[in-house]
Amino acid sequence: MTKHEEKYCERCGSIFICKMGDITNCQCYTVQLSKEAQDYLQKTCYDCLCRNCMIQIEQMVKFSLLHSFPAQKELMVEGLHYYRENGQIVFTELYHLQRGYCCHNGCRRCAYGCASPSDNSALNKENDE
Repeated sequence: MTKHEEKYCERCGSIFICKMGDITNCQCYTVQLSKEAQDYLQKTCYDCLCRNCMIQIEQMVKFSLLHSFPAQKELMVEGLHYYRENGQIVFTELYHLQRGYCCHNGCRRCAYGCASPSDNSALNKENDE
């Protein structure tokens, strides 16, 4: 008997069917991830992700390989590494990924899936608008 399970993507909050018992027919099976993206995902708190988020992660990892982490605050680019919200600086998902680890402080744009899923899904919806 094949195991199919309705899941919520821990990154964006969308609903999808995980076909772990029939992996070749699962929505994630066709996504080609580079070794770098696979290595990154090994460091995260994510369980299952939707196909769209897996594709976005692959693209973000590729982008991060082409641009070095800003070692000094003067090298950070607003809109790329951070944005301002209510007078506060919020680091982007790319910044967190390039930093290379999760600080486990529940950052709003945690690239490692350690912030609450509702925070991440709400922020991803904001970016879609």
